[in-house]
Amino acid sequence: MEYVSPEGLRGDGRRPSDLRRLMCNIGVFEAADGSAYIEHGNTKVFAVVYGPSEPLQATNALHDRLSFHCEYSVAPFSSDAYRERLRRRGGSGDKEMELLITKTFEAAVMSELYPRSAVTICIEILQSDGGNAMAAINAANLALIDAGIAMKDFVVSCTAACIDGTCVLDPNQLEANAQGAELVIASMPKSGKIVSTQMASRIHVDNFKPLLDLAQSGCADLYSQFQKEVTKRTSQLSVAVDGGN
Repeated sequence: MEYVSPEGLRGDGRRPSDLRRLMCNIGVFEAADGSAYIEHGNTKVFAVVYGPSEPLQATNALHDRLSFHCEYSVAPFSSDAYRERLRRRGGSGDKEMELLITKTFEAAVMSELYPRSAVTICIEILQSDGGNAMAAINAANLALIDAGIAMKDFVVSCTAACIDGTCVLDPNQLEANAQGAELVIASMPKSGKIVSTQMASRIHVDNFKPLLDLAQSGCADLYSQFQKEVTKRTSQLSVAVDGGN
């Protein structure tokens, strides 16, 4: 199967360095302290944040910083591939993804400001078409910002893959099924620091740098779009507060 045509176009019409269409909303669930909904192409994710608050169990409290609890699940109806995995393995949780998300935000949140407190991040993949990890991290980031939790910087995640010798940005599920090398990074754009990575399959060291550069360029593009949404949300809250006075 040809994933990039001789004209340089992918199956969905994008160039190798193009992101999928992004749509996001912040503050979509009033019962939570923070929430966000994101669509990366046909991948749709909902994230909510509860806290900071007193841990449900005192033994889980950390005396000098915030403790994190993450719940990640993929809806059984999200994709045919997931339904098959569910049939073979059972269950809907993904402990590896929960650990990745927890470690990512432990590095980005100013945890020392919330001693003996806990925050819970709940993420649901409503529709899966590739890039679940990046979409989950990006949705969680916006939900944490909506909850007013102090962070060192934005956390922006993006995926790049090497398919048949060509590096492509933000692969969809069809491209992910090619089983080429796939790299997911989460970075803090202002400092350029990469706070977490996830690699699927092997890649020659000479090809890794172009793949990493492509993922970082995707993070930069996403960051500018997320900034606009956060500014829009802040303006809405400011108007609501002024209107109440």
